[in-house]
Amino acid sequence: MLTASLVTWGLTLSAIFLFWTLSSTSSSPFARNFPRLLNKRICLLIAHPDDEAMFFSPTVLALTKPELGNHVKILCLSSGTLLPTPARSPRSNSLTQIPSGDADGLGHIRKKELQQSAKHLGLRAESDVFIIDDPARFPDSMTATWSESDVSSLLASAFAPDLASQSQSQSSSSAARKRVAGTGAPTATIDVLITFDKHGISNHPNHRSLYHGAVHFLRALMKDKAGYTCPVTLYTLTTTSILRKYIGVLDAPWTMASGALGSIFAGAAKGGKDDMPGKLLFISSVDEYIRAQAAMVKAHKSQMVWFRV
Repeated sequence: MLTASLVTWGLTLSAIFLFWTLSSTSSSPFARNFPRLLNKRICLLIAHPDDEAMFFSPTVLALTKPELGNHVKILCLSSGTLLPTPARSPRSNSLTQIPSGDADGLGHIRKKELQQSAKHLGLRAESDVFIIDDPARFPDSMTATWSESDVSSLLASAFAPDLASQSQSQSSSSAARKRVAGTGAPTATIDVLITFDKHGISNHPNHRSLYHGAVHFLRALMKDKAGYTCPVTLYTLTTTSILRKYIGVLDAPWTMASGALGSIFAGAAKGGKDDMPGKLLFISSVDEYIRAQAAMVKAHKSQMVWFRV
């Protein structure tokens, strides 16, 4: 009985692995029918150096394929820099040192690691990686929630200069600002924004903050723009259960089946143009899986410590 059970499990695992291997190739009927983005200006918005490898590697590997013509950039809102910030203890008048970055102070190293990882994942150049070092507003912390207006303002200054200039025109009257904001279609220098969903995959408050900041940015972009289509489409990485998160390739059939059904019944993506798919699904091949692992292990060497490995 035990031998038969082991054989059954072995055959099942082999079948799942074979299914993943065959279905994830570019020539497979599954992959050919997945919705795709073509010739788009794309920004991946992440919270920390290594998020791109730990959470978004299938996405980046898929979108950076040369034949698609996409231009992918990464915007990271923290660098891992240790900058102690004095704060009052709620139980006394003493001051407590609160680290607003990586506890090892590896900010300068982690910046370079992110650039190297991005190149592993297919970005055109290190100059397509932008890292914000502002721990006062965006502390790398398991307890800090970033202001959605701060995230939105940063996105506006980076990708919607007209919106940023409107926000900075504090000297003009509110009526005049409204007239300016209401004229013309909204514009942006990106077509697609990708980030975490409202659950943040790992429930990290920094991850969740990016979602709320991105939504705030789209709303600000479309304020007083009735009748126009939002120039930016927002896609978010779907949070799954802990079980699905850690069973690896065993999750492939479920992911592909749910993705196929989701594509059939998907509505329009949040914001964006009508030609944008409502949902996107990316399945890495064996080769891409190895590349993604290399991006994390070889590029982010400072993070290869015992409690992460």
